[in-house]
Amino acid sequence: MKKTVTLGVTGGIACYKSAEILRRLQDRGFDVFVVMTRNAARFVTPLTFGALSGNKVHVDMFEGRHGRADVEGAFDHVQLAESTDLFLVAPATADCIARMAAGIANDFLTTFHLAVTAPIVVAPAMNTRMWQHPSVQDNVAVLKKRGVRVIDPEVGEMACHTFGPGRLAEVDSIVDFSTSLLAHSEDLVGKKILVTAGPTIEDIDPVRYLTNRSSGKMGHAIARAVRDRGGDVVFISGPTALDFPGTITVRSTQEMRDAVLEHFPDVDVVIKAAAPLDYRPRHVAPQKIKKSGQNLEVTFERTPDILSEIGKLKNGKVLVGFAAETENHLDSARRKLTEKNLDLIVVNSVSGPDSAFEGDTNRASIIDVSGQQEDLPLMSKQEMANRIVDRVVKLL
Repeated sequence: MKKTVTLGVTGGIACYKSAEILRRLQDRGFDVFVVMTRNAARFVTPLTFGALSGNKVHVDMFEGRHGRADVEGAFDHVQLAESTDLFLVAPATADCIARMAAGIANDFLTTFHLAVTAPIVVAPAMNTRMWQHPSVQDNVAVLKKRGVRVIDPEVGEMACHTFGPGRLAEVDSIVDFSTSLLAHSEDLVGKKILVTAGPTIEDIDPVRYLTNRSSGKMGHAIARAVRDRGGDVVFISGPTALDFPGTITVRSTQEMRDAVLEHFPDVDVVIKAAAPLDYRPRHVAPQKIKKSGQNLEVTFERTPDILSEIGKLKNGKVLVGFAAETENHLDSARRKLTEKNLDLIVVNSVSGPDSAFEGDTNRASIIDVSGQQEDLPLMSKQEMANRIVDRVVKLL
């Protein structure tokens, strides 16, 4: 039986690309229904989407078969919601995002949004200044917190001839993300997976501290992938600017170690994507260290080796580690895989233009206990997260 995608189309110039998204989804074997806002219908007619999809296109809440305002279609939004496997809004304007975030239901699309229980994907498209406006970013954050997947817009030239972030993501990226979400929506149901992310911080004095360049984006992407595929996520993160529902936030490596060990007995898998510091000052100054004419010397000691500790307690659990290296990265990763009793290790170089730190893309290799190596080309961290989780599913 075909899965159903409901495609929401809102009133921006990028909505002409929605027709191509529809066709690509059909090529992947999905049945597509289209819901439009009135403003979207001013750019592309409902007739276009009806002819392409072969299904009724919904614009008005009470539109009957002959376009009359009656109660014939009053429950269409509920019936369509019950049969929908994925709700994709592409493009999503600033107005639509705001109404979804506020829970407003003043047309078919936003009323359908409140009725649907399937996964929701939003692909924003708007002028750069609009996309960067604090109110838009706040609304996007609200949707993400509720579990809505947001495909961030790309940087490029707008219809208004300005240049910057705000252009609708590429059609292939939108379709690939959506179909991946549908294909893997239930393969982790009943599994509890612990994911760590971000850096840790070690104090020198009450003002200064040590940390590293980890943004936490890879770990957050993995947590989203696990959640999207039906898994129960225990998410432990060092300080980052990102947000994930139910995050257990820690600061130091010791705090991360304690949180991991607390939850370790109850999980099936640990994916250790965090970058905890390996060393900390042996003594933390109780007061701010004053500048003087002398050099400052700080003695460091080892922090807990979390992977080694849980590797000794493995007891049939699947353990995935990460290695960020600047040289001999494959050899170093293989040693780490063996020494720490891991099932998989994901290794990447953190030097050069494709460094994984702080960016939205990654290039890595996955090595398993048999020594087999899978090289992943440069891709988004969300796509890489799903590739890593694919390997975890096979081990389970």
